Amino acid sequence: MEPGDSCSLIVFTRDLRIRDLPALQASIEASPKVITAFILDDDLLESLSSAPNRLSFLLDSLCDLRDSIRELGGELVLRRGNWVVEVARLVSETGASSVHMSQDVSAFARSRMDQLTASLANSSCKIQLHPGVTVLPPGTNSPGTGGFWKVFTPYYNKWIEARWRDVLPPPKQIHHLAGIPTLSVPALSELSVSATSPNLATGGESAGLERLKIWAKSSLERYEENHNALALDDSSRIAPYLHFGCLSPLEVAARLQGRPGAAPFIRQLCWRDFYHQALSARPEISQVDYRNRGDVWRQDEQDAEAWRQGRTGYPLVDAAMQQLLLEGFMHNRARMVVASFLTKDLYLDWRIGAAHFMKFLADADVANNQLNWQWTAGTGSDTNPNRIFNPTVQSVRFDPDGGYIRRYLPALAGLEAPLIHDPDIETRRLLGYPEKMVDHKLAIEAYRAQLASYKSS
Repeated sequence: MEPGDSCSLIVFTRDLRIRDLPALQASIEASPKVITAFILDDDLLESLSSAPNRLSFLLDSLCDLRDSIRELGGELVLRRGNWVVEVARLVSETGASSVHMSQDVSAFARSRMDQLTASLANSSCKIQLHPGVTVLPPGTNSPGTGGFWKVFTPYYNKWIEARWRDVLPPPKQIHHLAGIPTLSVPALSELSVSATSPNLATGGESAGLERLKIWAKSSLERYEENHNALALDDSSRIAPYLHFGCLSPLEVAARLQGRPGAAPFIRQLCWRDFYHQALSARPEISQVDYRNRGDVWRQDEQDAEAWRQGRTGYPLVDAAMQQLLLEGFMHNRARMVVASFLTKDLYLDWRIGAAHFMKFLADADVANNQLNWQWTAGTGSDTNPNRIFNPTVQSVRFDPDGGYIRRYLPALAGLEAPLIHDPDIETRRLLGYPEKMVDHKLAIEAYRAQLASYKSS
């Protein structure tokens, strides 16, 4: 470290990239020398130790970010410990005049920021927060009456008309403040004893950009037509790259806008923004009902575990749950089907499902995951009680030839449609495939009766 050097500090959080990153651009413009840092937060590592897919994706992303920064002449400073303490220590060690970060919306992120603000209150170092996690920052698209948008469609109508900020290019060079002690990116085995899904995607900005490029060229034009086709496996699969900020959601939207097929895909990015602005306004809805119907959920751990393991007796549900375990990913259509089955056929608490997804999904995001679960459960932004996904009907409609089921349920791989969608009792016994946990029709009748009892009481 060179005494007397003026420097700024960027602390990466959920923005692990060098492209279109306002916090990085601002830190470079603020001082002649820049410290690029990431803190391995002990609290976060503890929660991720049982979620090895996300943890592995994070470590991949840090390695890729480190390499990208080195190519620009910098160095990623890695520290581990209490996040607030370690950021404050870096400020003290380097005399940084400013700290730059991307603004996030979760209660966890906001609590850390409040603590850091208090910790640096008596220093001359200024904290500056920047956009970068969403296309539009929460609060910039608000109803005329104030507050936040509680329903998606009016939010989308304003969002699509809004002026987006300009996409920033990657910096040409980073003038790094030399001599700052740093750790190496740890191996997954140093942080977790749990194994990752065998077919987990590789994390990092480089992998995300390549994935987006290939998918957009081959599949964007037919997105509306194919995005629900389960066997086709034509999903963009960029969700984990958006979650960790390896891809800028704004840059993705801007690059695709105007291309054939882009409009319905960009609408999905708006859903992501919608949930982030809702969580920003009401951080508690990551754990409590967005709209409380008075549900008294069943408590049955045996049923919950059968759902987790993909032993429900409904082939589409079970195939989807196996995909999650094998890949740390699940097709979006399948996510809705398994969520409906848990919360309506089994009438088990949506939080059970959300927690399981958080454990295995590489893209598990507090805003998207919890609020998508609530949307399907009927406690979310749209409480439509008739949003019920019949797993057999969904299977016939979106996996007509059974290719998705065969891919993830080897026991049924020899069956043809239509038998594969709902094998008879003899076939199930012959193949060792379980009988149905519940009769869908009877389960939904019971579910509707339960909701009716809440309304009448």
